[in-house]
Amino acid sequence: MSKHSRVNRPIWFDENAGCIKVIDQRRLPHRFEVAQLETVDHVITAIREMFVRGAPLIGATGALGVYTILASDRSRAMDDGHFGSECRRLKEARPTAVNLAWGVDAVADAVLPEKTASDRIRACLDKAFEIIESEVENCRRIGENGMGLIEKISREKGKNEPVNILTHCNAGRLACIEYGTATAPVYKAFENGINVHVWVDETRPLNQGARLTAWELSGSGVPHTVITDNAGGHLMQHSMVDLVIVGTDRTTRAGDVANKIGTYLKALAARDNNIPFYVALPSSTFDWQVKDGMEIPIEERSPDEVRFVTGVDRDDTVTRVLVPPQDSPAANPAFDVTPAHLVTGFITERGICDANEQAIVSLFPENRRDDVS
Repeated sequence: MSKHSRVNRPIWFDENAGCIKVIDQRRLPHRFEVAQLETVDHVITAIREMFVRGAPLIGATGALGVYTILASDRSRAMDDGHFGSECRRLKEARPTAVNLAWGVDAVADAVLPEKTASDRIRACLDKAFEIIESEVENCRRIGENGMGLIEKISREKGKNEPVNILTHCNAGRLACIEYGTATAPVYKAFENGINVHVWVDETRPLNQGARLTAWELSGSGVPHTVITDNAGGHLMQHSMVDLVIVGTDRTTRAGDVANKIGTYLKALAARDNNIPFYVALPSSTFDWQVKDGMEIPIEERSPDEVRFVTGVDRDDTVTRVLVPPQDSPAANPAFDVTPAHLVTGFITERGICDANEQAIVSLFPENRRDDVS
């Protein structure tokens, strides 16, 4: 079994079956189920319905998803018009995470110069695997670069006192293939014997924190406590949070951050209580074409995600329950934008920088523009 077939990742390529497989994250933590993605429609559904989620994983799924365009109908593998149309459909599966279009476009660019169907499939898989391994390495480096922030607080508090880190949504390995973004520094600190504790926002409406982040941390032995989304401000007021680290689905070149709905409120509370608020992300999650966060498209999802909750009853049966009155409408914006002035800094694979355009492009000079000093 090759490294691209490892089931400990949320996505892998099954070389024997010739298809993509993913952990169906909708079923966690109560059920572990694997979905097989054989067509581009399967991939689009997996992204839209959140079998897979998290910017780096969505990008990886889009990159591997190009394989299904070519392999499910080899007779059309050399039809550039069909290929381009299907790539566009794939990129439109979810609008906010910039990694999706980035992953699809990178693979398409590698595919199009090839002159045979077999060569296109080979180039597709090679590029998709390259993207996946690059994102894994980026997350590993994010962990190394961010651990110093936790280590510094630990020294100041004393080793017998835990460093209390608050995070929102799930930016762990389930969202990022391995290590995670926001959780990578936590895992690295924990592995190095630093006393850490994580406050896990439940993250309504789909409870990615309570379901997924808690599941990951529990499996790794990292001390953590699940809290309601609105408890964070209270904990900050009472000096029970030392550091906030979140992920992001798209960040502008000027440092505005789109992340799971509720992130903005955590940033406001952190600023009011003088608590560092960091965003961890690989370079693939920067949108180098956008400067103003208000230009980021915000996905509006089904109101039923707000109206219903899913859990396990006393008989260990997965149950979906209606919470508000049957006739009450609901709104479900999936993300909000935290402006750069509320962000202490970014933790990236190249290091940590302030949340402004000059500092960001100093780490990534290949994206410098003539109008940036």
